[in-house]
Amino acid sequence: MTRQYRLDTLLIHGGLEPGPAGATTVPIVQSSSFAHETAEDLEDIFRGRKVGHVYTRINNPTTESLERRLALLEGGISAIATSSGMAAITLAVLTIVRSGDEILSSASLFGGTFSLFRDTLSNYGIATRFVDPSDLAAMRAAVNERTRLIFVETMGNPRLDVPDLAGLAAIAREAGVPLVVDATVTTPILAKVKEMGADIVVHSTSKYINGTGSAIGGAIIDCDTFDWRRESYSHFEPFVKKFRQFAFTARARKLIHKDLGACPAPMNSYLLSEGIETMALRMERHCENALRLADFLAAHPKVAWVNYPGLANSPWHETAKKQFGGRYGALLTFGLADKAAAFRCIDGLRLANNLANIGDTKTLVIHPASTICADFGPEEKALMGVSEEMIRVSVGIEAIDDIIEDFAESLNAI
Repeated sequence: MTRQYRLDTLLIHGGLEPGPAGATTVPIVQSSSFAHETAEDLEDIFRGRKVGHVYTRINNPTTESLERRLALLEGGISAIATSSGMAAITLAVLTIVRSGDEILSSASLFGGTFSLFRDTLSNYGIATRFVDPSDLAAMRAAVNERTRLIFVETMGNPRLDVPDLAGLAAIAREAGVPLVVDATVTTPILAKVKEMGADIVVHSTSKYINGTGSAIGGAIIDCDTFDWRRESYSHFEPFVKKFRQFAFTARARKLIHKDLGACPAPMNSYLLSEGIETMALRMERHCENALRLADFLAAHPKVAWVNYPGLANSPWHETAKKQFGGRYGALLTFGLADKAAAFRCIDGLRLANNLANIGDTKTLVIHPASTICADFGPEEKALMGVSEEMIRVSVGIEAIDDIIEDFAESLNAI
């Protein structure tokens, strides 16, 4: 696109190429592999002398269209779509670190990411230091000669803390390491994380990018802001020589992505791409509804506390206001008297669905302590902001009065 269109227009038109017979939606190329006329053609593709498709585990036209759109939205130079958000985080990290290296990570992470760092990667000689990302002094002090990346979420899930991304980016620059940012909860609509200093952006596209709970996927976007020619990243040297500014994407795609095989199905890439077009409208409604519900819950006599960055009493309100343009996302948590009361509240809801996902058009609830964080001990749950009386709500885009009435009826019956 030659003109500099605004974001809402880019969501619909950006990165799209004309389809067959004038199709205006992304064609679903549901094929495992792709034929070529000559042996020389296929050799040239494998050697990197020619662009083309070989096998959907490596690349696919439908998936490539999704990748172009996501790179454009994040201001990146390239993107890799993956089979899930966890696959995106795994591939991004393994592209950068090797055995003996360390990750410096936010302590208030999504449970799956915390488990990946603490349990799985540690088995392969990759250690992680977990630090409160709100404490910039502690983050800076935790950097050492083995640190190879800093990892943070734009908004902790489910703690809902909002770290100072520019401050963390400054620490990463001082240390000479990339800042990897999981922007799933905020999306490109609320946060332009490249402008705040992110080098690599990851998403679980299953959430707000898809928006309807119909497909699982993830994405890695290279912002082209980190110099991989540093001595501590010598494993990038052959990729820097051959692919220059695309060294990160080349190493990720040609080694880690190809070898682990965490590719999305073409149908999922299509569904995720369709979700992009309505993301701005959905996020606007999500944020409006979440603030209204937070206000209602904060005033309810049976609610002990409410955690939402949009509330003025949130310790992260001012940071969120600055970084997200006065919008505060669709997630909130609140506490009741105890676990039993939380269970009764969830069981009493009729509109909201009780399930392990966020980012749907529907309002979703879960009791994190007994489900997605069940395998963690008390200290780890405290780091994540998880307590036994807590309910997490992913506020949907239904009529807000219906959402509030659903919670009011359930709370009043406790």
